[in-house]
Amino acid sequence: MFSPKERELERGWPGRVEGDRVIQLAAQTLQAFFTGGGQAREHAEYRLEHVDLRPPVLHPPAVRIFTGDDFAFANPASIYGPEATIPYPDGAVYLDSELRVAAVIGADSAVGGFTLMNDWIAAGLAGAKARDFATSLGPIVVTPDELVPEGVDWDALVAHTARNTRLLPGDVIAATGVRGGRELHPGDVVEVELGGIGVLRNVVGERY
Repeated sequence: MFSPKERELERGWPGRVEGDRVIQLAAQTLQAFFTGGGQAREHAEYRLEHVDLRPPVLHPPAVRIFTGDDFAFANPASIYGPEATIPYPDGAVYLDSELRVAAVIGADSAVGGFTLMNDWIAAGLAGAKARDFATSLGPIVVTPDELVPEGVDWDALVAHTARNTRLLPGDVIAATGVRGGRELHPGDVVEVELGGIGVLRNVVGERY
């Protein structure tokens, strides 16, 4: 998802990255692109340097984050994209993060692609509120025919997630991550990087 730098579009448009270009696709969202069979008419073309990348899925139907063999739900209303400033939650002593690879569900409850996740943690807040304030995704989604991140049994994660329920296009499933392990304060930068997907970079915002 992207938008031209001169246009402040919160959700943006779906696009296909080809080298140093982004080709706009005729779909409202990434979910719509997946449910349309992964095919869409091409619209305008932009240079990559002239666009801002947006969260691949701004409002996922559900976000599930695995630790080991089971998952917890995250807040789909607190999604941030690449280069976004992460709000510093009231009551936090410092922030930490868990760096993850995530699958985005496409059509027919199958994996439509993979992206990166930063699962933010607020030390000093109890229970679910310690992770309720921000989850960042991006910078792009890479389809399974291009890349399947190693070290994760994605079939097992999807099967467990889908048991006794229905997965929807745009659902996000994050694999067990790696804790950042450093105290983060306003102005600090955190980057998640994986070859083939790129760099998810965020800045910690000021305290309220």
